Amino acid sequence: METTKNILIGGISGGIGSALAKQLATQSHRLYGFARSLERLDALCNQLPNIQTESCDASDPVALSQVFTKAHEAMGSIDVYVHAIGSILIKPAHLTQNEQWQDTLNLNLSSAFYALKEAVARMQRQGEGSLLFYSSTAARIGIANHEAIAASKAGIEALVRSAAASYSNRNIRFNCIAPGLTDTDLAKPITSNSQALEISKKMAPLNAIARADDVASLSAWLISDSAKFVTGQCFTIDGGLSATVPKPKA
Repeated sequence: METTKNILIGGISGGIGSALAKQLATQSHRLYGFARSLERLDALCNQLPNIQTESCDASDPVALSQVFTKAHEAMGSIDVYVHAIGSILIKPAHLTQNEQWQDTLNLNLSSAFYALKEAVARMQRQGEGSLLFYSSTAARIGIANHEAIAASKAGIEALVRSAAASYSNRNIRFNCIAPGLTDTDLAKPITSNSQALEISKKMAPLNAIARADDVASLSAWLISDSAKFVTGQCFTIDGGLSATVPKPKA
């Protein structure tokens, strides 16, 4: 039987974060979440009135620390932390501004590092815990015009593996999911363009892109008791894109 957990979700109002929150809300877990947009947080709270939320920019380590403190005080502990925070930048390196590079690193990789620090500081005292992060298929195979986002997401995978080794003696698990293109608001610049969407679908052997619920279902399993022997792993969910050789063109 699954034990009741106190779960903190960063990026809870995003496509994957909100899908996961809705799945977990059907169980007995206590949920606390944060995101940057107050408007989106309010909309989610209207759907899930039992969750507690805060507005926070995860790339600000001081603000992030304050949210972790509030969540810990509200729930009594943080058993699980999910970092569903990220961005998309599709642009070749020579056209990427230095500010765009720094923003991509800060929002994706630095925020993950800051959150990991805050989570393990508390979980070490508890003697157990589980953390889940999100990478990208672009960090696993070469996809054109993804240099900045691929580098930042690859850093998350390395962070997860190293932390899994560092904190295994404290019974703290670290895992990662690397989705391909997923049907969320973040991906609308692609999914709202019928030609770009069709090309993206054809890249995957299953001829589709992921739904947020697909990623959320795998996420829910990884933070559950059923996955208690799983740590240091990155699971790809991309319709077979990164695992197969493309079919020859007709």
